[in-house]
Amino acid sequence: MFEKEVYIERRRALKEKLIKGIVIISGNEEAPRSYKDECYPFVQDSTFRYYFGMDVPNLIGIIDIDRDKEYIFGTDFTLDDIVWTGEQKLLKTFASEVGVSNFVEMKDFDNFIKDCKQRRARFHILPQYRGDNKLRLCKALEISPFEYDENISYDFVKAIIEQRNTKSKAEIDEIEKAVNITREMHLTAMKTVKAGMKEYEVVAVLEAVAKKYNADMSFHTIFTKNGHILHNHGYDNTLEAGDMIVLDCGARNKEGYCGDMTTSFPVTGKFDERQKDIYSLLIEMFEKAESMIKPEVNYKDVHLAVAKVLTEGMIKRGLMKGDADEAVKAGAHALFFPHGLGHMLGLDVHDMENLGEDLVGYEHFGRDMQFGLKSLRLARELKEGYVFTIEPGIYFIPELAKRWREAGKFEEFLNYDKISEYADFGGMRYEGDFVITKNGARRLGDKMPKYFDEVEEAMKK
Repeated sequence: MFEKEVYIERRRALKEKLIKGIVIISGNEEAPRSYKDECYPFVQDSTFRYYFGMDVPNLIGIIDIDRDKEYIFGTDFTLDDIVWTGEQKLLKTFASEVGVSNFVEMKDFDNFIKDCKQRRARFHILPQYRGDNKLRLCKALEISPFEYDENISYDFVKAIIEQRNTKSKAEIDEIEKAVNITREMHLTAMKTVKAGMKEYEVVAVLEAVAKKYNADMSFHTIFTKNGHILHNHGYDNTLEAGDMIVLDCGARNKEGYCGDMTTSFPVTGKFDERQKDIYSLLIEMFEKAESMIKPEVNYKDVHLAVAKVLTEGMIKRGLMKGDADEAVKAGAHALFFPHGLGHMLGLDVHDMENLGEDLVGYEHFGRDMQFGLKSLRLARELKEGYVFTIEPGIYFIPELAKRWREAGKFEEFLNYDKISEYADFGGMRYEGDFVITKNGARRLGDKMPKYFDEVEEAMKK
């Protein structure tokens, strides 16, 4: 946890935004994997952790703005708990360490809410991604689970997003720690991989790096020789000479902050000429984004500029044709780049998307539903303190190309005969984590291999 004053100030700022009412922030419960006492690894709700700091299951935080009181509801440890898990710090003590003086047993939560209802208090509740939390709140508030979403306080949601989107120096320091663990995971994979190995063997080695730092994975690792499958979580393939690896992984450090990087590298440690050529274009895309990011720049404009670099590169290589601007406007480039350029990063790897992806990533206009653009998670004006990813990709997806060709899509922009020559290529992606500074931006973490010769150097055993 951070110092007590950090959480006190965060809650104070939230109260100032909302002015009145009862704020309810649910922590997460343990989630059984196969029976009650055999659970998935516990991950605390990020909003609860942001305001209350406690990485303990089965808690609810209450901020009673009207009466200027704050509460933690939970079930304190019993003698039976101590027998199984050892002596534990009392939850009342945990609460006091984050500046909350009122600890109340969870069995009294429903009655507390009933008292608040009797004084006609307004409740501020959030979208819920966990069914157990939704049911518990519905029971206390005496509303149907099917009516829950109608009661969400979007003033509350927007206040949280505005506050959490701008990271403090302490938060940036923690994210940078997670980024450096992530960096070591990638470099370890580069030095480990070789022909004849199974993908899961390399995954085991790189994920052990996170454990070495008492960290967890910030999301399910993507390690695949089939890089044209964007989110491939299978690791059963045998690696062969000539294969390109896409590794997309990240660490979540002990304070809960996430790193997220993607690298693409050849199993043999040497790019062939075709791989080198496409990878160089990928890095041109990345560097275009790097050159543009600063305060007051809209990230959708960055995405579209990167798409134009891709399109011009594909025209140069004979894979596309026509006017680059018109091709991007039509969305023809999305055959090769069907996802968004990046996303917010923080206590979640896609920070706060449980509160609503569009609310987090968009501000002054709605999401464009054009193929490719509809997957753009971040399209708002960048501000000092924003932490986010830059993640361009180039993919040759045979089934997508086949279907577009059969439908006659974008024949004025796409050279399908040439594209078919790359049907066995797979895909590439490269991702780094950035913070917006007062006058520009900074890539987080220690130096990372970027150019193909740097990757080859990093892969030397």
